Amino acid sequence: MSFSIEGKTAIVTGAANGVGLALARHFSDKGANVMLADIDEARLQEEVGNLADESNFNYFAGDLRERLTIANLLSATLDAFDRVDILVNGARQILPTDAFDLEDNSVETLLEQNLLASLRLSQLVAKRMIKQAEDREEGQAGSIVNLSSIAARRTHPDLLAYSVSTAALDQMTRSLAVTLAPHRVRVNAVAFGSVMSASLKGALKENAVYRSAIERHTPLGRIASPTELAETVQYLASEGAGFVTGQILTVDGGRSLIDPAACPAH
Repeated sequence: MSFSIEGKTAIVTGAANGVGLALARHFSDKGANVMLADIDEARLQEEVGNLADESNFNYFAGDLRERLTIANLLSATLDAFDRVDILVNGARQILPTDAFDLEDNSVETLLEQNLLASLRLSQLVAKRMIKQAEDREEGQAGSIVNLSSIAARRTHPDLLAYSVSTAALDQMTRSLAVTLAPHRVRVNAVAFGSVMSASLKGALKENAVYRSAIERHTPLGRIASPTELAETVQYLASEGAGFVTGQILTVDGGRSLIDPAACPAH
């Protein structure tokens, strides 16, 4: 069984910082060609500039909520690397929700960002993966990994929109897995918590007391680095997970088993 992704081409969205950037670096270190995608062009230029010696890196900046941007991302990836084998939908947003405010549009905003953008990109990339595999009868045509959250199964009054959007992403993962299975494209998700994402880092900076609460309510007693999450994503993307599809794999140090933490941070 091989977990190798060497020689594969991966698109990683949300790759300008945090978990997405860690995933992109990890995939590159493992020999994959990586297209970093994010709306933050300045950060992308800075990160790719830091990796100037790496010929297997490229970047694309744009708003992935726009259909034309998604099409251009795929075109840029094919121009750079001629194919796409792995898609990691890592672009996500966390917003607070005021459930009593009728003008609060956080649910609509996060469904667009966390669900629909990933769905549209997955649909487009899956078509390309299927086309690439037309002359092969064995092996996977491609792998899609969605980054979700334990918030999909836990409730907090301030995170209504985020919980709804990640729960919808989990169900999208299962539905796409069934749809794409006959075409040998696998679709899975990683629901994570207690991992040092960019959003968690920002929350801890504003609310230092969150750290002790999260660590205290995580059985393994710590906050994981993004690199630890990247190892799990690599597994799901690799041929070693060739019979795994439609699964939501939890990476949270056991937090969701007992989580009574009152802070709205994952």
